Amino acid sequence: MHSIGLVVYPNFQALGLAVLTVFEYANLMSETPAYEFTLVSERGGLTTCSQGFSVHTEKLRARTYDTLIVTGDNECRLPPQSLLDFLATAPEQSRRVTSVCTGAFVLAAAGLLEGRRATTHWYHAQAFRQQYPDVRLEEDRIFIVDGPIWTSAGMSAGVDLALAIVEKDLGSEIARSVARKLVVYQRRGGGQSQFSALLELDAKSDRVQLALNFVKENLAGDLSVEALAEAARLSPRQFSRVFREETGQSPAKAVERLRVEAARLMMETTRHPIEVIARETGFGDRERMRQAFLRAFGQPPQAIQRLSLPPEMTV
Repeated sequence: MHSIGLVVYPNFQALGLAVLTVFEYANLMSETPAYEFTLVSERGGLTTCSQGFSVHTEKLRARTYDTLIVTGDNECRLPPQSLLDFLATAPEQSRRVTSVCTGAFVLAAAGLLEGRRATTHWYHAQAFRQQYPDVRLEEDRIFIVDGPIWTSAGMSAGVDLALAIVEKDLGSEIARSVARKLVVYQRRGGGQSQFSALLELDAKSDRVQLALNFVKENLAGDLSVEALAEAARLSPRQFSRVFREETGQSPAKAVERLRVEAARLMMETTRHPIEVIARETGFGDRERMRQAFLRAFGQPPQAIQRLSLPPEMTV
């Protein structure tokens, strides 16, 4: 049985507790329970979270946890040095040491991230770089696996990290079943961006939102201004004007961004060749997709694809 220790300390971010639900449902989906999980703190007893309520914890002890998960807090404050000293030796006893959100600051302070790839909440990325310049921070990632150290982005990305752990331990079918049970739309790949093009476009009106939804559902189809205007029930001229006013960009640019986002996600979650991904996401050919990726990321699709870590390549 896999043992999970979720490490908390005063003022920890309460959403970090959600990761344990992933392992709870993994047990329910398995023929026999696969995980035992414990909420732990340095001294045990009641520990108060960022929202003011307290949770009961067991005392963290020198036992072998298969996986240690360290939560963060809203202000990136560090726990006592004694806890950092304990975590510094954790990889000697645990198969995985992981962090959720600003918990990456804790792992870095314990010396576990030096020279490694890692991620954290995008909002705190600049401060992290200043404090820990020897860490190869990639803030535009949902989670990153570097050897026995796993780090996730902010807030809900901890659920994605936990689902990836379940997938590694129990297989993709169990992980998908847990995701469905939790009403998670999909298990996001570690290399996926923390940012959503659809969210950033921020449509103000129902008609522009209708057009954006039409794009997402018909990436390989006709996404001309005329087709989008028809979906929005506006004339092409009126649609182009309203769309630019609400999103700050042209329909063509928005379509390209959504296609790039979909193509990047396919690279992280499938083994399809570049040509297939280009066709499925509406680029038509790999050269058009290559040019779009260079505009969006400054890198070609092949470089982005190499950053993705399929489960069999993780530890």
